[in-house]
Amino acid sequence: MSEDRRLVGGSNRNDDRENIALRPKYLSDIIGQDRVRENLKIIIEAAKVREEPVDHILFYGPPGLGKTSLAHVIANEMNANIRITAGPSIERAGDLAAILTHLKQYDILFIDEVHRLGRAVEEVLYPAMEDFALDIVIGKGPAAKNVRLNLPRFTVIGATTRLALLAGPLRDRFGARFRLDYYDQAAMEHIINRAASMLEVGIDELGTLEIARRSRGTPRVALRLLRRVRDFAQVRADGLINGDVAEEALALMEIDPLGLDDVDRRLLMAIIDKFSGGPVGLDTIAASISEDSSTIMDVYEPYLLQLGFLERTPRGRMATRHAYEHMGVPYHDNGSSEQPGLF
Repeated sequence: MSEDRRLVGGSNRNDDRENIALRPKYLSDIIGQDRVRENLKIIIEAAKVREEPVDHILFYGPPGLGKTSLAHVIANEMNANIRITAGPSIERAGDLAAILTHLKQYDILFIDEVHRLGRAVEEVLYPAMEDFALDIVIGKGPAAKNVRLNLPRFTVIGATTRLALLAGPLRDRFGARFRLDYYDQAAMEHIINRAASMLEVGIDELGTLEIARRSRGTPRVALRLLRRVRDFAQVRADGLINGDVAEEALALMEIDPLGLDDVDRRLLMAIIDKFSGGPVGLDTIAASISEDSSTIMDVYEPYLLQLGFLERTPRGRMATRHAYEHMGVPYHDNGSSEQPGLF
């Protein structure tokens, strides 16, 4: 297996390049996600013993928790090539067929946002994942012929933030499925200290604590905040990130002590002020704050639900007592959460 890493797609932004440099390279570098790490270690070691590619793997959970990083870690551990694509970018079955026919033995195909694959594309992927074969129709009409091409044994790693939108037949073809959860405070501090060391940024214990507690339990957010606080420290301070510098920088960015930003607060206040605490539909909330409903559901809601600030009911979203208290608004129970009587 070749040692080069082939990347298809991706961004050229400086932040993205830094994120790639800060990613863990091997299982031993991964911080947190202990259950997932131990399971992957067993899967990879077993595959090496059998001299086979690892089974198809599906990672799901909120964005920014390391699904792409884990795909790179698996490729590094298996010393395999990795090809990266995303569900929305594979528009036609022929696009996927072109990718599959260029794969080599043991290659890893990483599909981000796998739930957004089209139905016709999925039909091509099913036999490729199950039988390592590609069915192609040559010609049209009565003269059309079905040709089956054998593919080398490869691994598909899928990532999704919306497991419920993944088609059942596709979901069942992943031999291993892992949910990534938010990281705890200790893991976030470790991640920030490791990143600061690699970026050659001076940071003390209080600075690490202040950034970690506002990072929403998400490494991607932590790295973004660390870079912005680094900029602030270099311009407004002596370059060292301490507790006061981190607090001042994050306050300037409108990140509160729980990690809520301006959109989080506007979302909560919309429910509390405009809709009397709810219940209110997701599309109505999105229209009231000029945000996309999918972005609210995938990016903002999971953390607010984890904090206990939002409640999902059959009639819509409701702000909880904790949300009122955090926003400094007197709480009033409108009784909407109670089940209506029969009479």
